[in-house]
Amino acid sequence: MKYTCYGHACFAVEIAGKKILFDPFIRYNELAKEIDIESVTADYIFVSHGHEDHLADLVDIAKRTNATVVSNFEIITWAGKQGLTKVHPMNTGGKWQFDFGTVKCVVAHHSSSLPDGTYGGNPMGFVFTTAAGNFYYAGDTALTLDMQLIPAFTQLDFAVLPIGDNFTMGVEDAIAAAKLVACKKIIGVHYDTFGYVKIDQAAALQQFKAAGLELVLPAIGSTIEV
Repeated sequence: MKYTCYGHACFAVEIAGKKILFDPFIRYNELAKEIDIESVTADYIFVSHGHEDHLADLVDIAKRTNATVVSNFEIITWAGKQGLTKVHPMNTGGKWQFDFGTVKCVVAHHSSSLPDGTYGGNPMGFVFTTAAGNFYYAGDTALTLDMQLIPAFTQLDFAVLPIGDNFTMGVEDAIAAAKLVACKKIIGVHYDTFGYVKIDQAAALQQFKAAGLELVLPAIGSTIEV
């Protein structure tokens, strides 16, 4: 499976010939200024919650690519008001069989409001079960014991976890989360974009290694095999 990093918590995976984009925030991220947003393609766009640093580029990319937008009911309702019609609403605890595999929505402890200030519904994480591999994208979340339910129904190949602290889990809590979800390969997101979430990358890598885990911090714009 190919994983492309677009900075902050925006990334894409390719599964069964489909490109799946997550939490599109590129144009307003200074660290991602080398990314040509017009070159970003997607068949699906998954949105974990309503904060602007997770959907600022959603409408533009979705309209240009004709991607199917998947998120909670409130975000999908808001997206419809922005002119998006190719959508799929979900909510926490639900799952759906897509043409690339199955996605289950799981708990994320965070807040969520939309760019216009309206309620953004419950934030979510996503667990993907596919022929190409299984993974968990936590979205923005605190450490929660709900995570221990995930390995009960899905054996993960990798997990995408926030590590920037302040607004989400930091490194220590992400290590604990990796153990709860029974996954040794972690891709870090939601760090270094702005002052509140800057981390010592070398120290983070060492902390994960000391815990018997692998932390991967892909360069913005890079594509890796996972």
